[in-house]
Amino acid sequence: MDNEKRDSLEKGLHEDPVVQENPQYHFDVHDLDRVQRRLKQRHVQMIAIAGTIGTGLFLGSGGALASAGPLGALLAYALVGTVAYSSLCAVGEMSTWAPISGTFPHFAARWVDPALGFATGWNYFYTNAISTPVEITAAVILLTFWDTNAPSSHIAGYTAIICVLVCLINIFGVRYFGESEFIFAVIKLTLIIGLLITGLVIDLGGGPNHERIGFRFWKNPGAIARSGLEPNHIGWDRFLAILGVLVQAAFSFQGMELVVIAASETESPRRNIAKAVRRVFYRILVFYILGILMIGMLVAYNDADLLSLQGNNTAASSPFVIAIKRSGIRVLPHIVNACIFTSAFSAGNSFLFCSSRVLYGLALRGQAPKIFAYCTKKGLPLAAVLGASAFSFLSFMSVSSGSNTVFNWFVNLSTTGGFTSWFVMNVTYIFFRRGMLAQGYDLTKNSYHNRFQPYIAYWGAGWTLFFILINGFKVFWAFNASGFFTAYVNIPIFVVLYVGYKVTKRTKFWKPLEMDFVTGIPTPEETETPEVPPKNFGERVAAIVF
Repeated sequence: MDNEKRDSLEKGLHEDPVVQENPQYHFDVHDLDRVQRRLKQRHVQMIAIAGTIGTGLFLGSGGALASAGPLGALLAYALVGTVAYSSLCAVGEMSTWAPISGTFPHFAARWVDPALGFATGWNYFYTNAISTPVEITAAVILLTFWDTNAPSSHIAGYTAIICVLVCLINIFGVRYFGESEFIFAVIKLTLIIGLLITGLVIDLGGGPNHERIGFRFWKNPGAIARSGLEPNHIGWDRFLAILGVLVQAAFSFQGMELVVIAASETESPRRNIAKAVRRVFYRILVFYILGILMIGMLVAYNDADLLSLQGNNTAASSPFVIAIKRSGIRVLPHIVNACIFTSAFSAGNSFLFCSSRVLYGLALRGQAPKIFAYCTKKGLPLAAVLGASAFSFLSFMSVSSGSNTVFNWFVNLSTTGGFTSWFVMNVTYIFFRRGMLAQGYDLTKNSYHNRFQPYIAYWGAGWTLFFILINGFKVFWAFNASGFFTAYVNIPIFVVLYVGYKVTKRTKFWKPLEMDFVTGIPTPEETETPEVPPKNFGERVAAIVF
């Protein structure tokens, strides 16, 4: 108790911190938590900038354009972008206060209700665990760009190789994960920047055919497509078209919280995570919003090639590739497909990392089997990594069931689970802020603080709840049992997890003056190292980029 008070005093924040000493809550897991801080600043910054840019942006954007039109897709991506940003700001502020294993599911258990943390942790685990085969399946489909009409034996072989590689990178440890993600992030950034520049040149008439496009497709066939659900009500039909692409847009933003999941394995986590979260706004603006704007300028939403290639899921279905081919540039589609393949591989790698670390955090606090808390001497939660890796082999379902069917089923299931996680992040922050203020802490003294809080947390919580409820609205026009199941099954699963744990463990909501903000949380002196100022031009450039 005295040591915990002294640690808090060293933070210069509070003289008499609240400490929950009941071992049932497992707040202090110092003796069990053996992960090591091996992710460097450049790893964290590049993961934050491009860690989960994958098939959702490069390929899924074509479906969004075809369904909602250029303005409709832009509005949907912009809205979901603000929600993703608000969620990251919320969890980023909590993570810089407590850069520990377990991340936001533990924060929910610690500052809202232990039952909420249990339900959130398992929801996030299986959401990311099944997102791994989603991206592996996408990577396999991308390989068929060169191996057209590939027999099932080829598909099985590709799937096995990618599964093994993804699992091995995570088994080798966080340092190898960080280096691989750094390389993949450079490739993805090069690709998206190259596509934006190439798209602008083509739009302005700089392609081999010298055809200037401008905003002609916003006028004909129009800025917003129709959903076809309400043919007699044009305005309502267009509104439904925009709603219909929210799920696809959300999948593109899925996993943005990866940088805070890795907080317990990051060098100087408070400084580096704060820096990474501040830059996410510009990442959303440049890569997602400008990307969607560009494809809406280059290709009409009723373009014959765009519509015929939906479900192809290779570079051929990308609006960028359609525009590039049409302008007379021949070699780029192959380069684009290769880069998108690395994006899918990287995203699968990231989702496996996230699921394993959340499973490890649950096990540390007695909310998952204790075996998953096993950690090697080098700081690798091996049992959790192996447990999460098992889900990657679900991608073999694509060999017999059809790649597109499996891909779409997992996309829907993982995206709706992602909405739940975002909702809990924002709600947990609201409770966290209330407790901090009630106990006299100065939120502005934290390493990261957003001056627009708590308003953006309310914004994020409100919209994510809306997304959860309207996610499968199309099934009510033409009811489909499978579609209804994948759209809404996460709701009863989450409720069963929450109620079951609450009843069996008799948990309660934490009151503001009962919340523990110190136990098991390292002080800045324990986690932060002095920042070395750049000494030359190269180091100054690196400091700006990383």
